[in-house]
Amino acid sequence: MIPVMDELKVFSGNAHMGLAEDVCRYLNIPVGEAEVFKFANDNTFVRILENIRQRDVFIIQPTCAPVNDNLMELLIMIDACKRASAGRITAVVPYYGYGRTDKKDQPRVPITARLVADLLSAAGADRLLTVDLHAGQIQGFFNIPVDELTAMPILTDYFIKKEISDLVVVAVDIGISKKARDVAERLGAPLAIIEKRRMSNDDASEVMNVIGDVDGKVALTFDDEIDTGGTVLNAASVLVEHGVKEVYCCATHPVLSQNGPERMSNSPFNEVVVTDTIPLSDEKRNGKISVLSVAPLLGEAISRIHQGMSVGQLFDKQAGRSF
Repeated sequence: MIPVMDELKVFSGNAHMGLAEDVCRYLNIPVGEAEVFKFANDNTFVRILENIRQRDVFIIQPTCAPVNDNLMELLIMIDACKRASAGRITAVVPYYGYGRTDKKDQPRVPITARLVADLLSAAGADRLLTVDLHAGQIQGFFNIPVDELTAMPILTDYFIKKEISDLVVVAVDIGISKKARDVAERLGAPLAIIEKRRMSNDDASEVMNVIGDVDGKVALTFDDEIDTGGTVLNAASVLVEHGVKEVYCCATHPVLSQNGPERMSNSPFNEVVVTDTIPLSDEKRNGKISVLSVAPLLGEAISRIHQGMSVGQLFDKQAGRSF
Protein backbone atom coordinates (compact mmCIF):
# COMPACT_ATOMS: atom_id res chain seq x y z
CA MET A 1 0.00 0.00 0.00
CA ILE A 2 1.39 3.42 -1.01
CA PRO A 3 1.72 5.84 1.93
CA VAL A 4 0.01 9.24 1.68
CA MET A 5 1.91 11.57 -0.69
CA ASP A 6 4.76 9.09 -1.02
CA GLU A 7 4.84 9.52 -4.80
CA LEU A 8 5.43 12.85 -6.55
CA LYS A 9 3.33 13.66 -9.62
CA VAL A 10 3.79 16.72 -11.84
CA PHE A 11 1.16 17.72 -14.40
CA SER A 12 0.91 20.60 -16.84
CA GLY A 13 -1.82 22.43 -18.67
CA ASN A 14 -1.30 23.89 -22.11
CA ALA A 15 0.15 27.22 -20.93
CA HIS A 16 3.81 26.16 -20.77
CA MET A 17 4.43 22.46 -21.38
CA GLY A 18 8.09 23.16 -22.21
CA LEU A 19 8.75 24.48 -18.69
CA ALA A 20 6.98 21.49 -17.13
CA GLU A 21 9.15 19.13 -19.18
CA ASP A 22 12.31 20.93 -18.05
CA VAL A 23 11.19 20.78 -14.41
CA CYS A 24 10.46 17.06 -14.67
CA ARG A 25 13.83 16.51 -16.35
CA TYR A 26 15.43 18.17 -13.31
CA LEU A 27 13.39 15.93 -10.99
CA ASN A 28 14.10 12.86 -13.15
CA ILE A 29 10.43 11.96 -13.43
CA PRO A 30 8.01 11.98 -16.41
CA VAL A 31 5.35 14.64 -16.85
CA GLY A 32 2.03 13.25 -15.64
CA GLU A 33 -0.37 12.06 -18.33
CA ALA A 34 -3.50 14.16 -18.77
CA GLU A 35 -5.90 15.29 -21.47
CA VAL A 36 -6.51 19.03 -21.47
CA PHE A 37 -8.39 20.51 -24.43
CA LYS A 38 -11.43 22.49 -25.53
CA PHE A 39 -14.63 21.10 -26.96
CA ALA A 40 -16.15 22.70 -30.05
CA ASN A 41 -18.41 24.76 -27.74
CA ASP A 42 -15.29 26.37 -26.15
CA ASN A 43 -15.69 24.43 -22.88
CA THR A 44 -12.46 23.17 -21.33
CA PHE A 45 -12.17 19.45 -20.64
CA VAL A 46 -9.62 17.77 -18.36
CA ARG A 47 -9.01 14.08 -17.68
CA ILE A 48 -6.16 12.76 -15.54
CA LEU A 49 -4.90 9.60 -17.26
CA GLU A 50 -3.13 7.94 -14.33
CA ASN A 51 -3.80 7.03 -10.72
CA ILE A 52 -3.13 9.94 -8.35
CA ARG A 53 -5.01 8.70 -5.28
CA GLN A 54 -3.19 10.02 -2.20
CA ARG A 55 -0.29 11.28 -4.37
CA ASP A 56 1.50 14.62 -3.93
CA VAL A 57 0.39 16.49 -7.06
CA PHE A 58 1.93 19.62 -8.57
CA ILE A 59 0.23 21.40 -11.49
CA ILE A 60 2.48 23.75 -13.48
CA GLN A 61 0.49 26.48 -15.22
CA PRO A 62 1.48 30.16 -15.54
CA THR A 63 -1.63 32.28 -15.98
CA CYS A 64 -0.22 34.22 -18.91
CA ALA A 65 -1.97 35.08 -22.18
CA PRO A 66 -4.58 33.91 -22.93
CA VAL A 67 -4.98 34.63 -19.23
CA ASN A 68 -8.60 33.62 -18.74
CA ASP A 69 -8.23 30.37 -20.70
CA ASN A 70 -5.10 29.37 -18.80
CA LEU A 71 -6.61 30.31 -15.45
CA MET A 72 -9.78 28.31 -16.15
CA GLU A 73 -7.69 25.37 -17.31
CA LEU A 74 -5.74 25.48 -14.04
CA LEU A 75 -8.91 25.61 -11.93
CA ILE A 76 -10.44 22.65 -13.76
CA MET A 77 -7.21 20.64 -13.45
CA ILE A 78 -7.17 21.29 -9.70
CA ASP A 79 -10.80 20.19 -9.43
CA ALA A 80 -10.10 17.04 -11.47
CA CYS A 81 -7.19 16.13 -9.18
CA LYS A 82 -9.27 16.84 -6.08
CA ARG A 83 -12.04 14.55 -7.31
CA ALA A 84 -9.43 11.89 -8.13
CA SER A 85 -8.50 11.85 -4.41
CA ALA A 86 -5.05 13.44 -4.70
CA GLY A 87 -3.33 13.59 -1.31
CA ARG A 88 -2.19 17.21 -1.74
CA ILE A 89 -2.43 19.63 -4.67
CA THR A 90 0.07 22.43 -5.23
CA ALA A 91 -0.68 25.01 -7.92
CA VAL A 92 2.66 25.97 -9.47
CA VAL A 93 1.99 29.36 -11.06
CA PRO A 94 5.34 30.81 -12.21
CA TYR A 95 3.56 33.94 -13.48
CA TYR A 96 0.53 35.06 -11.46
CA GLY A 97 -1.89 36.77 -13.86
CA TYR A 98 -4.01 39.65 -12.53
CA GLY A 99 -1.21 40.34 -10.03
CA ARG A 100 -1.21 44.03 -10.95
CA THR A 101 -4.81 44.39 -9.75
CA ASP A 102 -3.81 44.04 -6.12
CA LYS A 103 -5.58 47.02 -4.52
CA LYS A 104 -8.41 49.51 -4.94
CA ASP A 105 -6.61 52.53 -6.35
CA GLN A 106 -9.79 53.99 -7.89
CA PRO A 107 -13.47 54.00 -6.89
CA ARG A 108 -15.57 50.97 -7.89
CA VAL A 109 -12.76 48.73 -9.13
CA PRO A 110 -12.09 45.08 -8.18
CA ILE A 111 -9.15 43.47 -6.42
CA THR A 112 -8.82 40.69 -8.96
CA ALA A 113 -5.61 39.29 -7.49
CA ARG A 114 -7.64 38.44 -4.36
CA LEU A 115 -10.46 36.96 -6.45
CA VAL A 116 -8.02 34.64 -8.24
CA ALA A 117 -6.60 33.57 -4.87
CA ASP A 118 -10.12 32.69 -3.70
CA LEU A 119 -10.80 30.75 -6.91
CA LEU A 120 -7.65 28.66 -6.54
CA SER A 121 -8.54 27.81 -2.94
CA ALA A 122 -12.16 27.04 -3.81
CA ALA A 123 -11.08 24.75 -6.64
CA GLY A 124 -9.13 22.66 -4.14
CA ALA A 125 -5.50 23.84 -4.20
CA ASP A 126 -3.72 23.10 -0.92
CA ARG A 127 -0.79 25.46 -1.54
CA LEU A 128 0.67 27.85 -4.12
CA LEU A 129 4.18 27.99 -5.55
CA THR A 130 4.95 31.11 -7.57
CA VAL A 131 7.79 33.37 -8.72
CA ASP A 132 8.21 37.12 -8.13
CA LEU A 133 4.70 38.35 -7.42
CA HIS A 134 4.02 41.89 -8.59
CA ALA A 135 3.14 42.86 -5.02
CA GLY A 136 4.19 41.05 -1.87
CA GLN A 137 0.82 41.54 -0.18
CA ILE A 138 -0.76 39.08 -2.63
CA GLN A 139 0.59 36.30 -0.40
CA GLY A 140 -1.83 37.53 2.26
CA PHE A 141 -4.79 37.08 -0.10
CA PHE A 142 -4.50 33.30 0.33
CA ASN A 143 -5.78 31.14 3.16
CA ILE A 144 -3.41 28.37 2.05
CA PRO A 145 0.42 28.29 2.29
CA VAL A 146 2.25 30.33 -0.37
CA ASP A 147 5.87 29.85 -1.38
CA GLU A 148 7.12 32.81 -3.40
CA LEU A 149 10.41 32.16 -5.18
CA THR A 150 12.55 34.85 -6.77
CA ALA A 151 14.51 34.76 -10.01
CA MET A 152 16.85 37.48 -8.72
CA PRO A 153 19.81 35.11 -8.16
CA ILE A 154 19.43 33.71 -11.69
CA LEU A 155 19.38 37.19 -13.24
CA THR A 156 22.14 38.66 -11.11
CA ASP A 157 24.48 35.67 -11.58
CA TYR A 158 24.15 36.18 -15.33
CA PHE A 159 25.40 39.77 -15.03
CA ILE A 160 28.06 38.89 -12.47
CA LYS A 161 29.62 36.61 -15.10
CA LYS A 162 29.69 39.53 -17.56
CA GLU A 163 32.05 41.44 -15.22
CA ILE A 164 30.67 44.84 -16.27
CA SER A 165 32.64 47.84 -14.99
CA ASP A 166 30.95 51.04 -13.69
CA LEU A 167 27.61 49.25 -13.31
CA VAL A 168 24.63 50.97 -11.69
CA VAL A 169 21.34 49.19 -11.00
CA VAL A 170 18.28 51.28 -11.84
CA ALA A 171 14.82 50.68 -10.37
CA VAL A 172 12.33 51.69 -13.06
CA ASP A 173 9.96 53.04 -10.43
CA ILE A 174 9.88 53.61 -6.69
CA GLY A 175 7.64 50.57 -6.13
CA ILE A 176 10.32 48.13 -7.28
CA SER A 177 13.16 49.94 -5.47
CA LYS A 178 13.42 47.46 -2.57
CA LYS A 179 13.96 44.49 -4.90
CA ALA A 180 16.30 46.59 -7.05
CA ARG A 181 18.32 47.40 -3.93
CA ASP A 182 18.75 43.67 -3.32
CA VAL A 183 19.94 43.25 -6.93
CA ALA A 184 22.40 46.13 -6.51
CA GLU A 185 23.73 44.63 -3.28
CA ARG A 186 24.23 41.24 -4.91
CA LEU A 187 26.06 42.85 -7.84
CA GLY A 188 28.09 45.17 -5.61
CA ALA A 189 26.78 48.17 -7.55
CA PRO A 190 25.13 51.48 -6.55
CA LEU A 191 21.39 52.00 -6.93
CA ALA A 192 19.49 54.68 -8.86
CA ILE A 193 15.72 55.13 -8.99
CA ILE A 194 13.53 56.53 -11.75
CA GLU A 195 10.64 58.58 -10.45
CA LYS A 196 7.63 58.37 -12.73
CA ARG A 197 3.98 59.30 -12.75
CA ARG A 198 1.43 56.97 -14.34
CA MET A 199 -0.99 59.11 -16.32
CA SER A 200 -3.85 56.69 -17.17
CA ASN A 201 -5.08 53.09 -17.13
CA ASP A 202 -3.67 52.28 -20.59
CA ASP A 203 -0.08 51.44 -19.49
CA ALA A 204 1.18 54.86 -20.56
CA SER A 205 3.57 56.47 -18.08
CA GLU A 206 5.60 59.64 -17.88
CA VAL A 207 9.18 59.51 -16.64
CA MET A 208 9.94 62.42 -14.35
CA ASN A 209 13.43 62.21 -12.85
CA VAL A 210 16.47 60.05 -12.08
CA ILE A 211 17.47 59.81 -8.43
CA GLY A 212 21.15 58.84 -8.25
CA ASP A 213 24.35 59.20 -10.27
CA VAL A 214 24.27 57.44 -13.66
CA ASP A 215 26.46 59.72 -15.80
CA GLY A 216 29.21 57.77 -17.58
CA LYS A 217 28.06 54.44 -16.11
CA VAL A 218 26.59 51.21 -17.51
CA ALA A 219 22.96 51.01 -16.37
CA LEU A 220 21.00 47.84 -15.60
CA THR A 221 17.26 48.47 -15.34
CA PHE A 222 15.31 46.08 -13.14
CA ASP A 223 11.60 45.31 -12.95
CA ASP A 224 9.43 42.28 -12.17
CA GLU A 225 7.86 42.15 -15.65
CA ILE A 226 7.97 43.70 -19.11
CA ASP A 227 4.49 44.17 -20.56
CA THR A 228 4.17 46.58 -23.48
CA GLY A 229 7.67 47.80 -22.74
CA GLY A 230 6.61 51.40 -22.13
CA THR A 231 8.02 51.64 -18.61
CA VAL A 232 11.48 50.21 -19.36
CA LEU A 233 11.74 52.08 -22.67
CA ASN A 234 10.97 55.39 -20.97
CA ALA A 235 13.58 54.44 -18.39
CA ALA A 236 16.15 53.70 -21.09
CA SER A 237 15.47 57.02 -22.81
CA VAL A 238 15.86 59.08 -19.68
CA LEU A 239 19.03 57.19 -18.74
CA VAL A 240 20.56 57.93 -22.16
CA GLU A 241 19.65 61.59 -21.66
CA HIS A 242 21.50 61.48 -18.33
CA GLY A 243 24.69 60.21 -19.95
CA VAL A 244 24.87 56.43 -19.45
CA LYS A 245 27.39 54.64 -21.68
CA GLU A 246 25.33 51.46 -22.14
CA VAL A 247 22.00 50.24 -20.83
CA TYR A 248 20.85 46.67 -20.12
CA CYS A 249 17.44 45.44 -19.01
CA CYS A 250 16.45 42.48 -16.84
CA ALA A 251 13.04 41.30 -15.67
CA THR A 252 11.55 38.05 -14.44
CA HIS A 253 8.39 37.86 -16.55
CA PRO A 254 8.47 38.57 -20.34
CA VAL A 255 4.79 39.37 -20.89
CA LEU A 256 5.68 41.39 -24.04
CA SER A 257 2.12 42.14 -25.12
CA GLN A 258 1.00 44.18 -28.13
CA ASN A 259 4.09 45.45 -29.97
CA GLY A 260 6.38 44.91 -26.98
CA PRO A 261 8.81 42.56 -28.80
CA GLU A 262 9.27 45.04 -31.67
CA ARG A 263 9.81 47.90 -29.23
CA MET A 264 12.45 45.89 -27.39
CA SER A 265 14.18 45.11 -30.69
CA ASN A 266 14.33 48.81 -31.60
CA SER A 267 15.23 49.98 -28.08
CA PRO A 268 18.57 51.42 -26.91
CA PHE A 269 19.12 48.32 -24.74
CA ASN A 270 22.27 46.33 -25.46
CA GLU A 271 20.53 43.22 -24.10
CA VAL A 272 17.18 42.32 -22.53
CA VAL A 273 17.46 39.41 -20.08
CA VAL A 274 14.32 37.58 -18.92
CA THR A 275 13.33 34.15 -17.62
CA ASP A 276 11.03 31.45 -18.97
CA THR A 277 8.23 31.84 -16.40
CA ILE A 278 6.18 32.75 -19.49
CA PRO A 279 6.70 30.94 -22.82
CA LEU A 280 8.37 33.18 -25.39
CA SER A 281 7.46 32.27 -28.96
CA ASP A 282 9.97 32.51 -31.79
CA GLU A 283 8.04 35.51 -33.11
CA LYS A 284 8.67 37.41 -29.86
CA ARG A 285 12.36 36.59 -29.68
CA ASN A 286 14.93 38.85 -31.29
CA GLY A 287 18.66 39.38 -31.16
CA LYS A 288 18.44 41.41 -27.95
CA ILE A 289 16.41 39.04 -25.78
CA SER A 290 18.17 36.37 -23.71
CA VAL A 291 16.05 33.82 -21.81
CA LEU A 292 17.24 32.13 -18.60
CA SER A 293 15.55 29.01 -17.23
CA VAL A 294 13.77 28.85 -13.88
CA ALA A 295 13.23 25.08 -14.24
CA PRO A 296 16.03 24.11 -11.78
CA LEU A 297 14.68 26.63 -9.27
CA LEU A 298 11.11 25.31 -9.54
CA GLY A 299 12.30 21.72 -9.59
CA GLU A 300 14.33 22.13 -6.41
CA ALA A 301 11.44 23.94 -4.69
CA ILE A 302 9.00 21.17 -5.69
CA SER A 303 11.42 18.54 -4.37
CA ARG A 304 11.80 20.39 -1.08
CA ILE A 305 8.05 20.87 -0.63
CA HIS A 306 7.48 17.18 -1.37
CA GLN A 307 10.10 16.12 1.18
CA GLY A 308 9.00 18.62 3.85
CA MET A 309 12.24 20.60 3.64
CA SER A 310 12.76 24.38 3.84
CA VAL A 311 12.15 26.32 0.62
CA GLY A 312 13.60 29.51 2.11
CA GLN A 313 17.02 27.90 2.39
CA LEU A 314 17.21 28.01 -1.42
CA PHE A 315 18.03 31.69 -1.08
CA ASP A 316 20.23 31.47 2.00
CA LYS A 317 23.55 33.03 1.08
CA GLN A 318 25.25 30.55 3.35
CA ALA A 319 23.75 27.60 1.47
CA GLY A 320 26.17 28.15 -1.38
CA ARG A 321 23.63 27.20 -4.03
CA SER A 322 22.87 29.35 -7.06
CA PHE A 323 20.31 28.99 -9.82
